[in-house]
Amino acid sequence: MGVGCCKTPAVAPLKVEGTQLTADGKPVAFHGISFGWHNIWPRFYNKAAVKQLHEDTGCMIFRAAIGSDDHALADNPGIPSGYIGAPEFALEKLYAVVDGAIKNGCYVIVDWHSHTLHLDAAKEFFTAVATRYKGVPNVIYELFNEPVCFSFEEWRENPYEDLGDPDAMMAYWLELKSYATELIKVITEIDPSEPLILMGCPSWDQRVDLPAASPIEGYSNLMYTMHFYAATHKHLRDACDLALAAGIPIFVSECAACEASGDGPMDLEEWQKYSDWADANGITMMAWSISDKVETCSMFTKEASSEGPWSDEVIKPWGQLVKKWIKE
Repeated sequence: MGVGCCKTPAVAPLKVEGTQLTADGKPVAFHGISFGWHNIWPRFYNKAAVKQLHEDTGCMIFRAAIGSDDHALADNPGIPSGYIGAPEFALEKLYAVVDGAIKNGCYVIVDWHSHTLHLDAAKEFFTAVATRYKGVPNVIYELFNEPVCFSFEEWRENPYEDLGDPDAMMAYWLELKSYATELIKVITEIDPSEPLILMGCPSWDQRVDLPAASPIEGYSNLMYTMHFYAATHKHLRDACDLALAAGIPIFVSECAACEASGDGPMDLEEWQKYSDWADANGITMMAWSISDKVETCSMFTKEASSEGPWSDEVIKPWGQLVKKWIKE
């Protein structure tokens, strides 16, 4: 174990059996919490925050969203660069959350939080992380947060023109398969313990039909991520049901009750439908996010401390809902 000699609560390795996530051979499905972008809200990336969240909610799985590039700077001028521009800062923030989760006996997702392909940088990033946490069963690897499409990658005049083109979307997925295969090799050559690996799919993790038609081969401890925002996405459960029927294991690594913008009203009825569906199918859900932005899906107000404890006055309605949901 590459994180030190202190005693920590043991967790069982997570393994995929069919479409079901298991621990010690028993089906498991978690209600978890995702931190926001590390370079927008770095103040929450600390061990004390992880400990407080775990103690306040009983949360057993966290997600560290490590921004890959400078995508977030467009709407947040003055923030630090992502991993590519400031790798030491990114790893410092990541390791604080991961070490905090391990110390508290929790699982933690290392999320390469990107919307575009950065294969060489991702190889460097996952090499560093896998080397540090080799053989640590708490650590889960998320290879690509939200792929979009080729036209988005290329910043065409219409960056979303591929979304309605079936051939272009499949071609993009095949490129993502190649990307994932290379990163899986990087991780498993360092860590042969077969850690759980998650991979995103096109159109912001909505096109689960594409990996269903052409799954990644050669690695079995793998799940495909789906993201939803309940006030916007009303029909993704149907696509997921078809993917599950085709043997594709699904992991919801990001979701919220509001609109896809992260703002707007919450659709609590639709949120409950998603939560009930996930529970019925043994699917883990990670709620977005630990942040203090003035928007619906940020769980804290700006008055909230970076490390906790947090009174009800600084926990926004979405944060209160998530706190209750995790305890269910």
